[in-house]
Amino acid sequence: MEHFYAIAALWLGLAVLSSVIAYHLRISIALIEICVGIVAGTTATFFGVFESLGANQEWLQFLASTGTLLITCLAGTELDPETLETKLKEISIVGLVSFLAPFFLCTVIARYVLHWDSQASLLCGLALSTTAISVVYAVMLETGFNKIGFGKGILGSCFVTNLGTVVGLGLFFAPFTYKTIVFIVATAFVLFLLPRVSHWLTGKYAYRTSAIRTKWVLFVLFGLGALALWSGSEAVLPAYLVGIVLAEFSAKDAEGIKRARSLTMGFLTPFYFIRAGTLVSLPVLATAPLTLLVLLVGNLFSKIVSLYPVIGYFRRDPKERWYYTLLMSAGLTFGIIAAIFGLSHQIITQEQYSFLVATVIASAVIPAVLASVVFLPRHLLDRR
Repeated sequence: MEHFYAIAALWLGLAVLSSVIAYHLRISIALIEICVGIVAGTTATFFGVFESLGANQEWLQFLASTGTLLITCLAGTELDPETLETKLKEISIVGLVSFLAPFFLCTVIARYVLHWDSQASLLCGLALSTTAISVVYAVMLETGFNKIGFGKGILGSCFVTNLGTVVGLGLFFAPFTYKTIVFIVATAFVLFLLPRVSHWLTGKYAYRTSAIRTKWVLFVLFGLGALALWSGSEAVLPAYLVGIVLAEFSAKDAEGIKRARSLTMGFLTPFYFIRAGTLVSLPVLATAPLTLLVLLVGNLFSKIVSLYPVIGYFRRDPKERWYYTLLMSAGLTFGIIAAIFGLSHQIITQEQYSFLVATVIASAVIPAVLASVVFLPRHLLDRR
């Protein structure tokens, strides 16, 4: 048991270090945690003690996955029905362009430039088409954009982009079976009842039973997550839908949301972000740096060139356009999920997996840092 405590202490120590660095550099904590994870993983690999980090232990992976579920759900709670209605056109167009452009270009690059087989090329296109809802939401929270229409529009567009990735994985690699139907019907039924049951539980027990709201939401997330994985989908997809359905309910429960954020950002997500960094194998990348460069340039080029003019239709201010574009160019959660899916189903090799994960993480760090440091539209925050 002391071994588990030692590993947990090490990872939370890295999380504390990340917080200190993020404070002084004025950069999102999520991005710093990824970078710290890369350094920690590389150092451990160099000294031949990577397994001692515990990144592949099931309990740590579970904590990281739980952090992903909660932060995705919390991101969904920012999209209240009014925002969805007023920004439906923007969310739909930006989200679809953000998915389709990198999917097609990166698939072509993998197939005809890197000469990967057709299945691996499709998986590459899907993995690099995503937008990092976890990173974007963390940035939104730290800046305060989650409280205004600008940030809510970005979060909504992220959902549409990642929905395209999940649907693509299902269409190309997971056959439509009775399990899919069971998952869709059960999820729809739960989402229909969720607001009513949540209101009843909160009204009757919230102030008499300790943290019943958090327990209830986690129960729903784990239940739907298990059902999603059983059907061949991904656990984070219903998590986002749960957040959207509970948006109006959450708006009236500021204290409950505050506690959930503290649990998520203070304890769970560091395991996810730091672990994402440790997945990058720098020795593998050093053997073929051009492969990484080609994938990264293709990914960022397709996102920026396609999104900047489209976002310009909705946002005229140059800083707002660049900030929006760069955040939509940052990929992570669903990209890593797609890469892991490809590796576990033998669609891609371990080497291809390393290149995809490294590209996904680089695409999360570079655009998000540029957005936060160079193009932050402070004037929107001043208007609040």
